[in-house]
Amino acid sequence: MVVVSGIVFVVLRALLALCPPGRLPIKKWAAFAALGAATFYLLLSGAEVATQRSYIMVAIVLIGVMVDRPTLTLRTLTVAALAVLLLAPEAIVHPSFQMSFAATLAIVAGYQGGFAAMRVNADTPLGARLALIGVREIVGLVLISLLAGFATMLYSAYHFHRLTPYGVLTNLLTMPIVSFWVMPAGIAGVVALPFGFDGFFWRLMGAGIEWMVAVSVWVANLPGAVGRVTAFGTGPLLLGSAGLIVLGLLRSPLRWAGALLVTFAVFGAIRTPLPDVLIAPDGASFAVRTAGGRLAMLRTGSDSFAIQQWLAADADARSSKDKELPQGIRCDDAGCIGRLADGAIVAIVRRPEAFEEDCRRAAVVVSPRTAPPDCAALVIDRAVWQRGGAIALHHMGGKWDITAARPPGFDRPWARRQHSAEEAPASAAPQRREPRDATPKVEDLEPGD
Repeated sequence: MVVVSGIVFVVLRALLALCPPGRLPIKKWAAFAALGAATFYLLLSGAEVATQRSYIMVAIVLIGVMVDRPTLTLRTLTVAALAVLLLAPEAIVHPSFQMSFAATLAIVAGYQGGFAAMRVNADTPLGARLALIGVREIVGLVLISLLAGFATMLYSAYHFHRLTPYGVLTNLLTMPIVSFWVMPAGIAGVVALPFGFDGFFWRLMGAGIEWMVAVSVWVANLPGAVGRVTAFGTGPLLLGSAGLIVLGLLRSPLRWAGALLVTFAVFGAIRTPLPDVLIAPDGASFAVRTAGGRLAMLRTGSDSFAIQQWLAADADARSSKDKELPQGIRCDDAGCIGRLADGAIVAIVRRPEAFEEDCRRAAVVVSPRTAPPDCAALVIDRAVWQRGGAIALHHMGGKWDITAARPPGFDRPWARRQHSAEEAPASAAPQRREPRDATPKVEDLEPGD
């Protein structure tokens, strides 16, 4: 968005400057034309959240030029955030919104904190000015990449469970191509489209995109290019977001308290306990953390999406097609057995006749069938995962902590709460039940049970 509007602004202002001298507001005219180009690009690109944010900020900057007001400020970012949330309130939970505004906050705060001092002095000799401009652009690109990478690191780890430490290198090799090759060729292609001369520019633009892809593939294949992070909860994410806001908004030494909040957030993310048992929402895939510390996974259907997500959330580099994934789980026709690091047995029942033995010796019984009511183990059967969706179990201190995708009280317009015919009292740790009791349901279990 900035490149498109910037190219139109600079080119049009340069052309207007060739006109006979006068008191024409050519800068404001160029800003108005650039705003029109940005609006056209917004419609052409599909108006995603990141593009909306860019458009609103660019529009505020260009309108500021037209009315002779300061432009690049944190107020601009605030207005853009409010505008996006008014149009799409649900965008606040999307990674696009979070990463886009976090990166922009860091860049604007960094610019106000020191980048402005890097401007070239008009009295500097021409040769020194050109050299200084080149150095300034390279240093600025590195610093901007570092700031944006730092600001988005927490959100990338939360949503995608990975970090990209070589992002600065990728930006250094691709951003000049984007700014001076890809986007200018795209603009020229749009201008030449009505006259039928656009084919050359699209091929030129495609060559630049191929360079970007080649650089990305090369960097991604470097040793240590991808850092994997285990999944963590929203607590560290909110704490880290608060720290980033404090670092970006405050100007007093109190802003360094934000760094302390970010440190606590990182520590909390690292200390997040990993699940011991995972069950897919359709009951077709299971995972058990064995004594080796890695998840042993079993898939009974053809859908590998749950397996891929579990591997990513566990910072496991294995593929969902890895033949070693089931190692640690022993199976026969009646069912499967997995053993946790503390020796507790997790039984996966396939046939009804396996319930008798597994309910007697296993700590957890998982089955797509309905378990008998007198099963002494903690039962996760069809009735449970159909109500709670995907389920994660943590075995701590001899008790089971159950986390369900649809926890008790979960009621959303797109996922209404399913009320049971009768509400059973909350159960404690896995225990033997009388035949009259129903199988424990996820909504009846409190955290820590």
